[in-house]
Amino acid sequence: MKKALIIVDVQNDFCDGGALAVPGANEVIPYINLLMEENEYDQIVLTQDWHPADHKSFASNNGRNVGESIILNGVPQFMWPDHCIQGTFGAEFHKDLNRDKVTHIIQKGKNTEIDSYSGFQDNNHFMKTGLDDFLKYHEIQLLEVVGLAMDYCVKFTCTDAVANGYITCLHFNGTKAVNVKPENGRDAIYDMIQKGITVLG
Repeated sequence: MKKALIIVDVQNDFCDGGALAVPGANEVIPYINLLMEENEYDQIVLTQDWHPADHKSFASNNGRNVGESIILNGVPQFMWPDHCIQGTFGAEFHKDLNRDKVTHIIQKGKNTEIDSYSGFQDNNHFMKTGLDDFLKYHEIQLLEVVGLAMDYCVKFTCTDAVANGYITCLHFNGTKAVNVKPENGRDAIYDMIQKGITVLG
């Protein structure tokens, strides 16, 4: 069975000192590097938040405060600080992440009007990123997922992976939650388990 490692959004803005830093984010990077060193993956894919500066998920572009919610194109949208803007240092992958064995990069969140937590598609399920096509082309059946943040982009990448027919495993030691609310990370784990995702470690 062919397997791939999906590394979600290990970018400067989500790491220590970033615009949208996930608590403990830097702690997962050595674990992710060790996975790549000790395991044989047929493909290793990075996802990358890649927002235009005028993205509608940014509070600053809506005259709102960070933490508020609006309805954006028919779906609820949390208001985030500006982050992972195309071409900026914040959008770059963290320097400590070993990318020697990476075979593919998927950029998401490029549409100004719609956010994209999942590595597979936008939040409205209108536009695919090309990840599913890439994995199917390479006959991947098993996905192991790590990265940031567990309660948003990692969770939605995992649930979409299951929906697309992949056996899906989350490495608990390879992810951290942003925890806008203290229970978000816990609830994300429960939700993923209920959807058939195996949580390892």
